[in-house]
Amino acid sequence: MDKKNNKIQIDESLIENIKEIIINSRTNIVRKVNHALIATYWQIGSEIVANEKRNKIDNKSSRQIILSLSKQLTKELGKGFSRSNLFNMRKFFIEYPSVQTLSGQLNWSHICELLIIEDKDKRKFYEKEIINSNWSIRELKRQLNSSLYERLLLSEGKPNKEKVLSLAKKGQELTKPEDIIKSPYVFEFLGVPENKPLLEKDLERKLIRHIEDFLLELGKGFMYVGSQQRVTLNNTHYYVDMVFYNKILKCYILIELKTVKLNISDAGQLNTYLNYYKTEVNDEDDNPPIGIILCAEKDEITAEYILSGLENNVFASKFTYVLPNKEKLIEEVKSIMNKESL
Repeated sequence: MDKKNNKIQIDESLIENIKEIIINSRTNIVRKVNHALIATYWQIGSEIVANEKRNKIDNKSSRQIILSLSKQLTKELGKGFSRSNLFNMRKFFIEYPSVQTLSGQLNWSHICELLIIEDKDKRKFYEKEIINSNWSIRELKRQLNSSLYERLLLSEGKPNKEKVLSLAKKGQELTKPEDIIKSPYVFEFLGVPENKPLLEKDLERKLIRHIEDFLLELGKGFMYVGSQQRVTLNNTHYYVDMVFYNKILKCYILIELKTVKLNISDAGQLNTYLNYYKTEVNDEDDNPPIGIILCAEKDEITAEYILSGLENNVFASKFTYVLPNKEKLIEEVKSIMNKESL
């Protein structure tokens, strides 16, 4: 008898079910370990602060004690008790009086980055976005470096207290087309020098090559459809630079790249593409498409005349190859907020 033909076949569903059990178990174990680690660090912070209060220790003496504590704990327990880590544990307890208020999706690396942020509303915003968008620590650092919070506040022209509170409570919400726009978009991941001229096709090619980073910069819910998507009108072919679909807003996002300043013809061109998508491409449950012109330069007054009065949602925003000046953006937000409070 041929043994090969007598081989017992294993039901594929059995394998898949067992794999799912193991993966879920591993995920739960990691989550429990992470939760226990964070609770432990919070308790250590609590002990350090309690000791300072009990012995009336000032900040200068506290720093010396923490340095000595770091050396002793590292000697007896191993890694994880560096001076900076102990300082973070102390600050963790001070900034988060109840460890229960933290989501289990945050790990210690996330918390250490959040503790650097002094503005509590800003910190709450990034805390919400880590959870809502499932950011890794690399993604969180990138968004912090690109001043996402300030860019979102400035995207609508001027920040207001309602917007600040909304971002702090809920993170970035996508409920209307304007919510997806940032000012400016930052493409530092392309590694292009600030003043180097770049053709639109070269910019498009670089963005496709770095599509994961580009999707992160675009924000929540974006899925890449393709580049140079054909639009045929009266037997003439036109091409949309880049097309995405946003699963939250349930609509296509058409992006035109302009490596020069915004021109009058740009809006008409993109508006035509939007009309085509609305009629020829949209499914019944899709919302009207949104158009974004990403340009190197944009004069606000000219942009207002170019974009107003269009039936479709067409927006223009600048892009930059370098990270924005964080201090300048923060000061701009503060300046507008102070004017509003007068």
